[in-house]
Amino acid sequence: MSTDWKADLRRRGYRLTPQRQLVLEAVDALDHATPDAILTEVRRTASGVNISTVYRTLELLEELGLVSHAHLGHGAPTYHIASRHQHLHLVCRDCDRVIETETSVAQPLTDCLRERYGFETDMKHFAIFGRCAECVARNAAAAGQRSAASAHPAD
Repeated sequence: MSTDWKADLRRRGYRLTPQRQLVLEAVDALDHATPDAILTEVRRTASGVNISTVYRTLELLEELGLVSHAHLGHGAPTYHIASRHQHLHLVCRDCDRVIETETSVAQPLTDCLRERYGFETDMKHFAIFGRCAECVARNAAAAGQRSAASAHPAD
């Protein structure tokens, strides 16, 4: 990760506190991490940091455009470095796998929303839920086995 964010914080009038640096470094190291996971990572270096400090810091860093979050399920949001490419999250409901894909795959949808409703989308927070290819195949194989078993009941 470049150190441009340090200069960016100073330019905007914010001090570069150890907590801010540790939280940002944890987000960078963990990639798609919940605040609890970020806290665990930060506490490796600074045991006195608490969860409210992590949340306040994440809020500030997001306000400054340094981190971004996405909701990848019912739990806490996950955070990642905002300067990396924007991407969509494909979340498997069966195995919880998260697949990243470029936002361009949703371009027809965003164009339609803009044309029909004048709505500008924010794809950096977008997650699509469904089933990954492995879980689809596993479910199809299991359904095929159930189907074969019901067609030939045991005598």
